[in-house]
Parts: sequence; structure tokens; C-alpha cells
Amino acid sequence: MDIRKLLADVKSGAVSVEEAETRLKIQPFDDLGYAVVDHHRRIRNGCPEVIYCAGKTVAQIEGIIENMLSHDSSILATRASTDVAQAVLKRYPEAEWHPSAGTVVIRRRPVEKTAGGKILIVTAGTSDIPVADEAAVTAEFLGNEVERLCDVGVAGLHRLLAKLNVIASASVIIVIAGMEGALASVIGGLTDKPVIAVPTSVGYGASFGGLSALLSMLNSCASGVAVVNIDNGFGAAYIANSINRVNAGRQTETASDTGRPDPQ
Repeated sequence: MDIRKLLADVKSGAVSVEEAETRLKIQPFDDLGYAVVDHHRRIRNGCPEVIYCAGKTVAQIEGIIENMLSHDSSILATRASTDVAQAVLKRYPEAEWHPSAGTVVIRRRPVEKTAGGKILIVTAGTSDIPVADEAAVTAEFLGNEVERLCDVGVAGLHRLLAKLNVIASASVIIVIAGMEGALASVIGGLTDKPVIAVPTSVGYGASFGGLSALLSMLNSCASGVAVVNIDNGFGAAYIANSINRVNAGRQTETASDTGRPDPQ
């Protein structure tokens, strides 16, 4: 339900107060037995509920999608397998399947563009790209402008230093790295923008499936670096979107203040 639109319709007389009251009394969630779908999350958080596919059956995922679409919600499904994607595409041909990201997207409403600035997604190596893809699809689904820098890890630092202008142009930077995860600290020392570090499970045996990179990022000597869980591109993009939304609100307030007449 779009509360702003409903209130505008009441104000214009297109919807009566009684009808609006009835709509608002509708339960803000649907209990499907195997899932309780939260339809008011977009109202509370600015983003609709996202479907995490791992551990769910194809039938459960299809049921959740059908329920969300009945409420005119766009769909972002993460950690989707090929079997899940094929089933969804068969039922909803308009769906977008992003194999590398493991995501399925169905758009039922125009994307509301975020005016807060650009999210830059940086990977240390090519092997980190699948996590970057998940972050990029999520950030774009939420209405953000996204730019990428791939394979600029510390093993060849000159590759990163050649892109300082790109780093400076971002409002939020997501840094994705496996191995020892040093790239987040390096970029954190080069920018005054928020840095969200994503450790990946890329690396040899002693990387312990990404734990080594996670601990390195948590112990970053650069200030302004926040860390999400291993391979959590979705979580990093969600946080970056939240930062951008706050930035957009501040820009709007600043523009409004600038336009006010001076007190007499």
C-alpha cells in the first residue's frame, strides 16, 4: 500500500475517509503458513521485503512472489538457484535473472531514483565479482546510480591509484575483497566517504572461507570503514542505499533552506 498516494487521494476527494479507513485496517502482513509476508516494510524502511531463496522450496518462493505481486510490490529474490530462476521465469516471463549475482528481479512499479549520489562498488579481484554483482543488482533495484571498479587489489596498487578520480566521485563506496582483505583499509585511507567492506570467501586454505578477510577488515586501521558479513553483497548495498537516502534528504533540506527569504 502506498500511504502517500492514499492520503493524497483522500485530500483530493478521490477516496472517501471511510474507504481509506477500511484500507488502513487491512492486516499489514499475510500469513502463508510457511512465511509471513510483511507488506508494510516499504512504508517503514523505504524498501520492500526481499526474498532470501536459500533453504526455501520452489513452491514456497513462488507462493511468496505471488502474494507480494498481489500487493503491487516489486520483487528482489537473492541467493536464487538456476532451478528457482527457471521456475520463476516460466511463470513470470518479465522477470530478470542475473546468474552471477544469483538474483531474480520483477518490477511492478517504477524505480524511485535516489538523489543522494553514486555508489561505487570496488573488487580486489575478478573472483570477487559475483558478490559485487549481488550488491550492484540490489543497489540498482533500490534506485541508486552504480559504478564499478573491478580487479584493483593491493597486489597491483597502481591500478587503484589510477582511479582516484572515480573514488572521489562516489558518495558511498562498497569494497569487496577476499584473501587478506587489505583493499578496504587502503581505500578507507584515500577517501572521506563511507566505506562498506565485504569480505569474500575467495582465497586459499588459510583464508578459512573468508574469515581471514573478515577479521582483517574488522581490524582496519583506517577510520570510516564498516564491515558486513562474508559474501554479503546484498547487505552492503542495502546499507549504502540507506546512507544515500539520508544524503538525499539533507540535500533537499539544504536546498529548501537556501530558498528561504532572509528574516527582516
